[in-house]
Amino acid sequence: MAYFDNGNKLFDDARKNQYAIGAYNINNLEWTRAILRAAAETNTPVLIQVSMGAAKYMGGYKFVKDMVEDQMDAMEIKVPVILNLDHGDYDAAIECINLGYSSVMFDGHKLPIEENYAKTKEIVQLAHSRGIAVEAEIGKVGENQDTSSGELADVEDAMAFAAMGVDRLACGIGNIHGIYPANWPGLNFDRLQEIANAIDIPLVLHGGSGIPREQVQKAISMGIAKVNINTEFQLAFQDATRKYIENELDLNKEQKGYDPRKLLLPGTDAITAKMKDMIEWLGTPAVA
Repeated sequence: MAYFDNGNKLFDDARKNQYAIGAYNINNLEWTRAILRAAAETNTPVLIQVSMGAAKYMGGYKFVKDMVEDQMDAMEIKVPVILNLDHGDYDAAIECINLGYSSVMFDGHKLPIEENYAKTKEIVQLAHSRGIAVEAEIGKVGENQDTSSGELADVEDAMAFAAMGVDRLACGIGNIHGIYPANWPGLNFDRLQEIANAIDIPLVLHGGSGIPREQVQKAISMGIAKVNINTEFQLAFQDATRKYIENELDLNKEQKGYDPRKLLLPGTDAITAKMKDMIEWLGTPAVA
């Protein structure tokens, strides 16, 4: 029977030993199977996460949890799997806690800092009473093609949230969700160092897709233990599927190239290959 790890020991070890564990967003069944396959073939722990929008698309948080559990059983997954809500509001976080997700990320960055603090504290208390981990966010991660790079996280806010008991903290350090613009200035390592010096909990890098590998690895050496990936898999899936169509393999009626299982397979395989490469350069070690 499938079991979800809360990831606390894994991420604590990652920060201590300067490696990262990837956090990979799922969008459908194919994404789920591709990610689990990469984790199984590399014998490495994995964090599977779902956004509010993707959960709605797939039929809700319960459906997502059941689907991941069923696939873990069907694929006989033995490595640690963390199931996380990504960028959830208050109601979504509470629902996922009640459903038995092993980790939730409460995103209160749009709220006044006092309200963000109060709601995060409430979620931490409820989650911890059930052995569930909590990730919070400070600062603002920029959005797709946003040249402002969001807002930098405040060191005092980081200390306050760490003292509250959050298990992992995402910090705005110039990172962006989606595709990075050509004039993106890069990560703000000075602010990351200040935060890393101030608190010892695992830090999280959102918007990991598209950041130069050497910058991600430098951030890992400074305390980043969780790297979020979504757009990079979407682009890999798109590229492989486009090649399948452009080569007119879908028109091969003898081989039933129109079968959606065959049509989706190149993209699914591309996600697995991309993830296995990432696992290597993130430094994620195999489980004993």
